[in-house]
Amino acid sequence: MTEKGVEQRRRAETSRETVELKRRALELGFDAVGVASLEPNAHAAELDRWLAGGYAGTMTYLHRQAAKRKEPAAIMPEATVAVVTLTNYFHDPGPPARGQPRVAQYAQSADYHRVLAGRLERLADAIRELAPGSTTRGYVDAGPVPERELAQRAGLGWIAKNMMLIHPGIGSFTFIGVVLTDAALTPDLPFQGDRCGTCRRCLDACPTDAFVAPHVMDARRCISYLTIEHRGDFTADERSLVGDWLFGCDVCQDVCPWNVQFARATADAELAPRSDLTAPDAREFLELDDDAFARRYGDTPFARPGLRGMRRNAAATLADRAP
Repeated sequence: MTEKGVEQRRRAETSRETVELKRRALELGFDAVGVASLEPNAHAAELDRWLAGGYAGTMTYLHRQAAKRKEPAAIMPEATVAVVTLTNYFHDPGPPARGQPRVAQYAQSADYHRVLAGRLERLADAIRELAPGSTTRGYVDAGPVPERELAQRAGLGWIAKNMMLIHPGIGSFTFIGVVLTDAALTPDLPFQGDRCGTCRRCLDACPTDAFVAPHVMDARRCISYLTIEHRGDFTADERSLVGDWLFGCDVCQDVCPWNVQFARATADAELAPRSDLTAPDAREFLELDDDAFARRYGDTPFARPGLRGMRRNAAATLADRAP
C-alpha cells in the first residue's frame, strides 16, 4: 500500500472511532458531544484584561490557572484533543413562590460533579477501548480547563454576551464535561458565528448590572459569584445585591430567547430536582451545625460555600424579605 493509501486508511479508521465514541457518549446520557483540537485559546488577551481589571474578585485561583487556560495543550502535555460533552439540567421550575428564597437550577439536584464524573470516566473507558494504549483525563468544572472555548471549538455552540455557551438546539442550561486524551480522534469544525445578533436581554435583565460590556462581567457584582465563590462576609452593598437568591442566579439565562424557545426539562433521573433544594427554608441554615449540614447537604452544590457561606446567604435573603 502506498504512503497516501496508508494515510487515507488511518483517517478512515480515526473517523469511524470518533463516530462510535460519539454514539456511546449519547448512550451514557450526554445530550451533545464534540471533539476539539487544543490550539491556544483565542480569548487569551481578553482573559488577561479581565483579570487585570480585578473582575475575578476573590477567585485568586483563576490567576494561578491563567497560563494553562490560555494554552489548554499544557494541561495534559500528551493530549492532542478534548472530547467535550454537554448535559442538560433544565428543570422548568416556573415562577418562585412569594417569599421563597431562590436557588439556581443547576443546584436543585445532587452535586453535578459527582454525577458527571462517573459518566466521564465511563466515556474515558470507551476512548481507551476504541484506542488501546491511549491516556485520558476528565474534568468537570474544575482545574484550568477553558470549557466554553473548547465547547465552541468542538462545534457545540457559541459564547453569548453573558459568557454562557448556547447550544442551538438545547440552550444554555447545560453542564460542560471534558475528557483530554491522546487518542487519534477527528476534531469537529468550530461553531462559527454569533447567533445572539443585536439581542441584549441577558445584559439588560441582570438585577445587579454586573455586565460591564457584552462578554465582560464584573464577578464582584454577580449574584452567583457572591453566593457561591465569594469568601468572607457581605458588605452592606453586597448584601443588598443578593436579594432573594439563596444560591446562584438564573436571571440572564431565564430571559434568553434561545432558552425560552429550546430549553426543555431534563428527563435525567440522576439530575432530578430535590424539594429541599428547590424550596429550602433559609432559617434552617441559621440553626444547623456542621455535622447536620454535612449530612443533609454534603452531596449537593451547597457544600461549595459550606455552612458558613450558606448562613451568610440565608441572612441576606431574610433581610431582603424584612418589612
